[in-house]
Amino acid sequence: MLHSHLTTLNAVSLILNVFQADGCEASALLAGSGIGPADLGHADARITTQQELQVCANAVARREDIGLELGRRMHVSCYGMLGYALLSSATLGDALHLALQYPALLGTVFKLRLLDDGQRVWFSASDCHDSPALTAFNAEFCLVSLKVICDDLLGRPLPLLGARFEHARPSYHALYADAFQCPVGFDAEDNAFAFERRWLDMPLPLADPITHKAMSERCRRLNLEFTGRQAWLGRIRQLLAQQLDAAPGLEGLARQMNCSSRTLRRHLQALGSSYQQLLDELRFERAKQLLADEQMPIYRIAEALGFSETASFRHAFQRWSGVAPSHFRG
Repeated sequence: MLHSHLTTLNAVSLILNVFQADGCEASALLAGSGIGPADLGHADARITTQQELQVCANAVARREDIGLELGRRMHVSCYGMLGYALLSSATLGDALHLALQYPALLGTVFKLRLLDDGQRVWFSASDCHDSPALTAFNAEFCLVSLKVICDDLLGRPLPLLGARFEHARPSYHALYADAFQCPVGFDAEDNAFAFERRWLDMPLPLADPITHKAMSERCRRLNLEFTGRQAWLGRIRQLLAQQLDAAPGLEGLARQMNCSSRTLRRHLQALGSSYQQLLDELRFERAKQLLADEQMPIYRIAEALGFSETASFRHAFQRWSGVAPSHFRG
């Protein structure tokens, strides 16, 4: 089943801010994602992780080590209600265990775990299968941002005993020293950093039981809504993915979802999306897969994606990716 989780625009906004100083146009970073400049003005907008990853891929193509920089900018305040719930927790351990309950609110593509051996704790991020080309970026962004969260919660740097990554050592590995201040290994079984177990019991300077209870309850309700939207969006994407050669249209998709077209449109708008945007996203994903088969003619790919003319497919792919299909294949 083709599935895409929902997430916030936090990472996308960070990327745009980082590259703005270098004079890079937002349109170049948003190319192929289906995210428009107007979407960035909606604080509660939700996008799919596939849309976010497309923007990340555009960023990595311009700067290979950007994951480390972005991670340093993801402070606990970036996580909304969850951030307040974490800050008001009694101890670091309480805060981290709360964060593990709500991966959807944390916006991670990883499975997060605390591995406790009695002396030290490894904060582990594993089982990410999205976009192999972004393996190093995702791991760097995730681990650095988790370290920043811990530092923010404590009000001081959390001393680390070691860090490890699944990917091979990159050419810019010297930059890891600034981010982690500890020995770093590569080609490991997961992505993780370690600290002394005693830090889990460390009281947090902004702990407040009343605020924590209120924020935790709001996180619980928000998570229910968020995960419900994810399941609903996953069903829509599954249906569309099965019909790319003959897309059903908004009316047809609404019938398949057992709702009115007006209801479907309203729900998609609430997610910051639209029927055409989802269709384009799925077509783009499938087009990249089909273009990997060099024996498949471009006109056949156009037919498989529901385009009546090859020229229409070429124009659409140029709009999605910024390059022609033949150039992308080359």
